[in-house]
Amino acid sequence: MADDSMSSLASQICNHIASAFTASTSPHPPPLTVLVDEISVTAGRGGRIFLYGVGREGLMLRALCMRLFHLGLSAHLVFDMNTPPISQPDLLIASAGPGCFSTVDAICGVARSSGARVVLLTAQPELGSSVKYANAVAYVPAQTMADDGNGGNGQRSLLPMGSVYEGAMFVLFEMVVFKLGELLNQSPQEIRSRHTNLE
Repeated sequence: MADDSMSSLASQICNHIASAFTASTSPHPPPLTVLVDEISVTAGRGGRIFLYGVGREGLMLRALCMRLFHLGLSAHLVFDMNTPPISQPDLLIASAGPGCFSTVDAICGVARSSGARVVLLTAQPELGSSVKYANAVAYVPAQTMADDGNGGNGQRSLLPMGSVYEGAMFVLFEMVVFKLGELLNQSPQEIRSRHTNLE
């Protein structure tokens, strides 16, 4: 019985996350296309990739940063002690699921003023202040804290607050890594060879 319950919950969660990829992103291009194009163009011109997000969004971007490094790209997390300065050939990928965060706005503003391109991941491309800093928008049509509908109504949601958006980020990033591996002609062996051995 416990196994059935666990399987049922897992299916419901996966189906809820999958719904973010069946919803239309028009007039924006699909987020997979935006991210793969921007990252591959940046790599082609010798630029570095910087990533920033708050909270659980930031954790998903940390996971992407790790895989970009495994793909042989120069990838850096904003606020790490060894993060270099951003400049013209570089790309910042930032996330503001609900449309804006003051730190995202500030960091995107610095990146733009330094000549870097900015890609903004968001579930609210028409709202908030962060989109004004973006050269490109990766629209992920998933529930965030801005529209979860559970602010104090007493009902429990299987995926509360921004969990759908954050789960969709993880799935999207796995697709991005898969596509980039093909584009960059990286074999599984090459990717594995860059994994740390200090664990």
